[in-house]
Amino acid sequence: MKSITQSGSVRWALASLSLSMLMPSLDTSIANAGLPTLAEAFDASFQHVQWIVLAYLLAITTLIVSVGRLGDMLGRRRLLLVGIAIFTLSSLACGVAPSLGWLVGARAVQGLGAAIMLALTVAFVGETVPKAQTGSAMGVLGTMSAIGTTLGPSLGGMLIAGVDWQAIFLINIPLGVLNIWLAYRYLPADVQRVKAGRVGFDKAGTLLLALTLAAYALAMTIGHGDFGPLNIALLLAAVFGVGLFIFVEATVASPLITLAMFRQQGLSASLAMSALVSTVMMATLVVGPFYLSGALGLGTALVGFALSVGPLVAALTGVPAGRLVDRFGTRRMTRLGLATMALGASALSMMPAGFGLLGYLAPIAVITASYALFQAANNTAIMTDIRPDQRGVISGMLSLSRNLGLITGASVMGAVFALASATTDITSASPAAVASGMRITFAVAVALIILALAVALLPRDSDCCTVCSNELQ
Repeated sequence: MKSITQSGSVRWALASLSLSMLMPSLDTSIANAGLPTLAEAFDASFQHVQWIVLAYLLAITTLIVSVGRLGDMLGRRRLLLVGIAIFTLSSLACGVAPSLGWLVGARAVQGLGAAIMLALTVAFVGETVPKAQTGSAMGVLGTMSAIGTTLGPSLGGMLIAGVDWQAIFLINIPLGVLNIWLAYRYLPADVQRVKAGRVGFDKAGTLLLALTLAAYALAMTIGHGDFGPLNIALLLAAVFGVGLFIFVEATVASPLITLAMFRQQGLSASLAMSALVSTVMMATLVVGPFYLSGALGLGTALVGFALSVGPLVAALTGVPAGRLVDRFGTRRMTRLGLATMALGASALSMMPAGFGLLGYLAPIAVITASYALFQAANNTAIMTDIRPDQRGVISGMLSLSRNLGLITGASVMGAVFALASATTDITSASPAAVASGMRITFAVAVALIILALAVALLPRDSDCCTVCSNELQ
């Protein structure tokens, strides 16, 4: 294996991983800024152009665990290079799309590349960074994710205004070319595995998981808040798919996900906490714009400024949070992050009514800084000391738990907000109704964080990763 013990090589390897986290994060939000322009360019309804975002999200959600497993089997550097190439070439296809159908299809392929990058980036940390600095590396990757989310809408708006909508996709091409060179040059080469030691790929489980996750994601996203018969049917299909997937994984010789790993408390708890916390974080993005404009009466510019504060705080606190994890340990920092996040959500439920914009921004800063600490600690706890041939699939599961939380938060917390505001059209609700919706939504968010904290406080039989390594032998 190529040595990367020199600190300079480690830094360049981490630069490649950072780009691999930044690029898909950027494209999660950059297209949102262009939806009105794209609707006009393709003479399409807003519901139709929303599939530009949905296709990307669905592809990531349905494929991220499977590609993580493929990385474990085929070699992570090899597959990551393929993923970056797919992402870069599909970005070119997006930029030259002659029709909406072409663009949606290219975005789905781009989502495949993004799934590979997101699944394998965290998995590479164990191979590129000394164990004592794992928390700091996770903090850097968290910062890149936050920067991508923060930069996306504003960069997209500037590119569309200065060039045209094509530029929001074509900007990925130079970044992709640079990242391919960095990954090839500085990431550790794949270990050659003898044929006798190779295992088969679980095609049935992969297909079942993809269909199940697609059904759930569609159930949570289509209908724009109206949970009708189709949503219910898709949700039931997802529940049936989970049961069938568990049966298949228990019977095949080389399962996609080894069910034994869920019998120990550490991994299951970390994945559950990740999903709960991501649900709450999405609530801030769903509810925030309506509260700032509807209840506080802010103009578009001030709303944009206020919404950028949270991700900016997360970006600034990611690296310090990682250093705290390295110094004080994952268990303590996970609990601290959740406890302060619960305090921030409580304040967000109560403060804005009396303190206006400052009463919104201060709790948001607390929530997002706490989220950065939680994410660095939780990711480090999951990814430290696990077997090298399981890093890809477990990293994919971690990303999947976060994605499912985001999807659930957008749907469920949005529905809670609309219900608490006692209106069918939130855009025309009175300021008092919007304020009431905000208060109740974040009271629910506090309950979810307390649930996550209760999970974190549960006694563990043993360290999650050590057990995982032993059970998967």
